[in-house]
Amino acid sequence: MSTNTNETKQETTNAATAADIPQPAPTLTPEAVVDGLRAMTAQIGEVTPLTAAQRKALRDSIRTSNPILQASINVIGALDIVEQAVGQPADDVRHLYDESNRWTAVEDELRTMLNGVSGANLIRRQRIALVAARAYNIGAQLARDPAHAVLVPHVQEIKRLKSFKRRKKAAQAPNPPQSPAPGTPVSPAPEQPAPQGPVTSGKPQA
Repeated sequence: MSTNTNETKQETTNAATAADIPQPAPTLTPEAVVDGLRAMTAQIGEVTPLTAAQRKALRDSIRTSNPILQASINVIGALDIVEQAVGQPADDVRHLYDESNRWTAVEDELRTMLNGVSGANLIRRQRIALVAARAYNIGAQLARDPAHAVLVPHVQEIKRLKSFKRRKKAAQAPNPPQSPAPGTPVSPAPEQPAPQGPVTSGKPQA
């Protein structure tokens, strides 16, 4: 009886210990990540997409250091007439300044996340490309044997797609200017006629 009680206590202790160990979070699917990002975007107060030209224009217009910004905000609070002329109290501007600095942390985190997600996806694409190239090479060798004739149309389709891609790339490439062959005489540029001025005679006018 004592042995059974000790075994039950040991199993209970092991179960409690296993429950205390933090379990890894489940891996999200790409669709779940997209849904989560869209839901988070909807909860952010201000999201303003800009074109590259608009972004450059804004960056060029705000090249002011933080110390200058802080000193300028202090000018607003130094005199009521300045606050009235600006149209905003100094506390509101300080809040906007603090909020802008806090959102830079969000920008950095999103950039880090995008860099990591993009890098992981590039590695996936590289793995796929390596497997695809290996499959094509093996299939092309096996297709030479009549016993593996089922591979022939697949290999021919890959060859057709590769040929189409090469032709498309060649058509998109700009044609370099053709230089004259060595020894070909270069015709001189036509001479421009000299400008005709008013004709004056040597006789003095009456």
